[in-house]
Amino acid sequence: MLHWHGDTMDLPTEATLLASCDRYPVQAFRIGRCAWGLQFHLEVDGVAVEALARAFPEEAATAPGLLETAPVELAALARHRDDVCRRFAAFVAARAEQTATRAFFTRRASTWEQRFAGDGPRYAAAVERMGLRPGQRVLDLGCGTGLALPALRAQVGTEGVVVGVDLTPAMLKTATREGRHAEAQLLLADAARLPLPTGAVHGVFSAGLINHVSHPVAALGEWARVTASEGVLLLFHPSGRAERAARHGRDLDPDDLMAEEHLRPALRAAGWHLDCYEDAPHHFLARAVRGHE
Repeated sequence: MLHWHGDTMDLPTEATLLASCDRYPVQAFRIGRCAWGLQFHLEVDGVAVEALARAFPEEAATAPGLLETAPVELAALARHRDDVCRRFAAFVAARAEQTATRAFFTRRASTWEQRFAGDGPRYAAAVERMGLRPGQRVLDLGCGTGLALPALRAQVGTEGVVVGVDLTPAMLKTATREGRHAEAQLLLADAARLPLPTGAVHGVFSAGLINHVSHPVAALGEWARVTASEGVLLLFHPSGRAERAARHGRDLDPDDLMAEEHLRPALRAAGWHLDCYEDAPHHFLARAVRGHE
């Protein structure tokens, strides 16, 4: 709401300052990737200025010539306003799919464990195929409520590092409620833009996530970036492709990335070599090795 302000603030250490002026050092800031704050009003027009002056005559009197200079000031502001609003709208639109994914899984987070609790042994059997060693580091990308985390911890032992990554806070909250935070560090992050250095982990486990990212081949490349040479990627789903298609009342998509003839070259382009592919009635599993031919 447009009004005069006499207050300002100091930013917390995790904030990024975006704009300032002599009178107010903090004019715009960002915290994380989803929260912005503005101390000024890009949306102001002549009608708003006149209404403000009428509503606050005493304050308006402290700004001589406010109404007279407003047209010139607003004309200068308009150019910047339109550019900022246009760019912000484009930014939000580019993240629309990510936002939709979060909304989809947020609604289901509280009942996820009840729906898929019986899949625990399947996840454990899939993790076993990774062949991880004690002391190694592994990611569970799109970990959800953390069904695979206990099995991953068992493979790398107490000296290893297990990180569960998910885009949806509600999923990680449920994982914590289920005690999975005792098995792994839980990280809220975009799996297509991981906050990790190159070659940081020895293995990546991902159950169903590849079907929910905007650019699957680019995501595979990002997972390759954070994986050390000879590291392992395991793509898993507790249902086979045909079973899932039938459950949703559709035929198998001939362009499905998870079909072996599409997945193999996609993995190769991203820096992986597919060494095992299983599309069975009751599970899907693809194992790839980083930089290995």
